[in-house]
Amino acid sequence: MPFATINSRVIKTLSAALVALWLAGFSAAAAETNAASAIERRESPTARAGRIFQETRTKFHAATNASELNWHFGQACFDWAEFATNDTQRAEIAGQGIAACRALTKRQSNSAPAHYYLGMNLGQLARTKYLGALFIVDEMEREFKIVRTLDQNFDYAGPDRNLGLLYLEAPSIGSIGDKSKARTHLQRAAELASGFPENRLNLIEACLKWNDRVAARRILAALEASLPDARKEFSGPTWTPNWLDWRKRLVEARQQLGPPPKAIQSPRDKNKQGGRASSRAATYPKAP
Repeated sequence: MPFATINSRVIKTLSAALVALWLAGFSAAAAETNAASAIERRESPTARAGRIFQETRTKFHAATNASELNWHFGQACFDWAEFATNDTQRAEIAGQGIAACRALTKRQSNSAPAHYYLGMNLGQLARTKYLGALFIVDEMEREFKIVRTLDQNFDYAGPDRNLGLLYLEAPSIGSIGDKSKARTHLQRAAELASGFPENRLNLIEACLKWNDRVAARRILAALEASLPDARKEFSGPTWTPNWLDWRKRLVEARQQLGPPPKAIQSPRDKNKQGGRASSRAATYPKAP
């Protein structure tokens, strides 16, 4: 479920629309042949998302009552909407995903994937709205809470990750913005799926927003220590868009934090080392 994890940009874009309003008064199956795999490796992220959307839509319309096809199509809609070139196109794609997932939730109210991708596509739709986004945010919160009770580990702790981002980015006056809830859910996501870079990156960015640099630096060190394993687990063309996003944000976090502070030494320690103070600060590896 790689593309669907790129949700921080969706929610942050949504929050910008909400802030403007308040200021104004308010898997597809694996390739079966080596040739197909080679084509996939040559695809750009945009081309790949578009191809999967078309293939999944064809399968979905051929068997609309197949439960897995409903939410797989919802996932494909979210992914493809990420590459929409205008609000009209994004709303049209997201609307298809919303309809498919909403239909499945009516048949299977306990389907975590259906509720999850309903919430994700609602986020895409909200990016195209202003006044309408107010009501959509509430529905997104409700859907992610449902998923959290059904399967808190879905999409690498996706329910807590999305709730945390919603509470972080939404205004606190007139909407659901809440620093305490944001911290709780972002920390929980990082605990449930610590090896997934997105979760710790979100928490680092939140700490920087709250000017908690000590916590941000600590989480950054943990994130960087986990990156070698993450590169192995989340590898291949499927994860290319995520790594492009993660690398960019990791560099930005390092730049905001600056170099690690040097340890303060007593005169006695300096004398033991011939009058020279040594830095006990950790050195961070280069960005992946």
